[in-house]
Amino acid sequence: MTVNPSAGRLISRLSNQIRRRLDAFSTRNSMSGTQGRILHFILAQPDEVFQRDIEEEFCLRPSSASGILKLMEQNGLIERVSTSYDARLKQILVTPKASLLKDQVIHDVNELEAALTKGISDADMEIFFRILQQMYDNISD
Repeated sequence: MTVNPSAGRLISRLSNQIRRRLDAFSTRNSMSGTQGRILHFILAQPDEVFQRDIEEEFCLRPSSASGILKLMEQNGLIERVSTSYDARLKQILVTPKASLLKDQVIHDVNELEAALTKGISDADMEIFFRILQQMYDNISD
């Protein structure tokens, strides 16, 4: 069977492979790959993190982000705490349990990134990122 090249199909296949790899990493720590990616994002931020930051970074609807964060809270990975300047705003804080996973989560994400980019020059990666951003912009609302 011959299939014509399709950017969307290939990106979807790559996304599925990445998700499977991250899920395999994350199951060692009893969390989903999505939770691991979100935890990695939170751990890497120098400033306060809020639900809207998660929504923006992962292109999630508020209800989806809320559900994932609720599970992470139930799993003891994060806490949502009201800020002193706006009671409606809940800052996302990592728990001591999540802090213990920090090195492993960072290692797993770095390992995946190294596998993904193995043998690809910096110049080609620049072009790749520019093209991906253009594709994203082309279909963003």
